Amino acid sequence: GAEFMNRHLPQDWGRTVYLSDPTWGNHKQIFLAAGFAVKTYPYWDQARRCVDMDAMLHTLKFAPKHSIIVLHGCAHNPTGLDPTKDEWQQIVQVIKDNNLIPFIDTAYQGYASGDLDEDAYSLRLFESSGLEFFVAQSFAKNFGLYGERVGMFHIVASSAERAKVVLSQVKPVVRAMYSNPPVHGGRIVERILSDPTLFAEWQQQLKDVAARIHRVRSDLRGGLEAKGTPGSWEHITRQIGMFSYTGLSVAQSERMIDQWHIYMLKNGRISLAGLNHKNIPYVVGAIDDCVRNAPGDSKL
Repeated sequence: GAEFMNRHLPQDWGRTVYLSDPTWGNHKQIFLAAGFAVKTYPYWDQARRCVDMDAMLHTLKFAPKHSIIVLHGCAHNPTGLDPTKDEWQQIVQVIKDNNLIPFIDTAYQGYASGDLDEDAYSLRLFESSGLEFFVAQSFAKNFGLYGERVGMFHIVASSAERAKVVLSQVKPVVRAMYSNPPVHGGRIVERILSDPTLFAEWQQQLKDVAARIHRVRSDLRGGLEAKGTPGSWEHITRQIGMFSYTGLSVAQSERMIDQWHIYMLKNGRISLAGLNHKNIPYVVGAIDDCVRNAPGDSKL
C-alpha cells in the first residue's frame, strides 16, 4: 500500500504520513522505506490512561491537506484502546473536511470484541462516508496464521470505473515487490469464509478467544487491586484485544525482565495471550514489586 501511494499519488500532494503515538513498531519503517516523511498525532494519554481524542483531532485538523492518516481499525496496537463510535464519527468528519487520506490497518477483526461486525464499525463508517481510502487487512491473528502472514490490500474507490483503473496500477507494484504470494494461507482463509459450517465454527472460536482475553484482563486487574498495587488499573479492562498497555515505565519494564524474567516490550506493552489462571498471580506480584521499587514515567 505504501509503495503504491508513493508511486501514484500526485507529487504536489507531498509525502507525509501521520502515525498514532504510539503505534505498531513496523509502521514507521514501512513508510520511511517507501519514501514518506513520518509524523505522529497524539493518541495515548499517559496520565489518564486513555485516548487523547481532543489532541488527536486538533492535530488532524491542522495537518497539511492530502496527508496520509494511518488508523487502527480496532484493538489499537499497542494501547488496546479504541475511539468510541461517536469519536470515530468525529475522526471521519475531520478527515473529510481537511481532505486527508485515510489508511486503515485492521489486524484484529473478531479478535477484539469477539464480534466481526462490531470490530468492523470503523471500516463501514468510512465506507458509508463516501471517502476513498486504503485498508491493510491481516488474517494472521484472527485465523491463527502467523506463519503464513496472509492478508489483503483494499482500495475503496468512488466508482467501479476508478476501481478498475486503480487495480490495473496495483498489479505492477505487486509484481515488482513479491510477484505471487504463497497460496497455502490464502486457501485456508478462502475455505473457511466460503463454507457456512466452517465460518460459523470460526466465529464461535473468535468469541471464545476474545472471552478468554476478557477474563484474563479482569483477573489481572482484580489481582493488582486486591494486592493494593499503587495506582489505578481500570484501564486494563477498558482496553481490548490481545495487548495491554500497562502504563509501566521503561525502568519498571526492565525490572520485570531482569528480576522477574517476564519478557515484554520496554514501552510497557504485554501480550495477554500469554497469561492464564496459573501464572497471573506471579505476574501480579512482579508488577507490584516493579511499581513499588522502580521509577515510573509519571504518577500511576
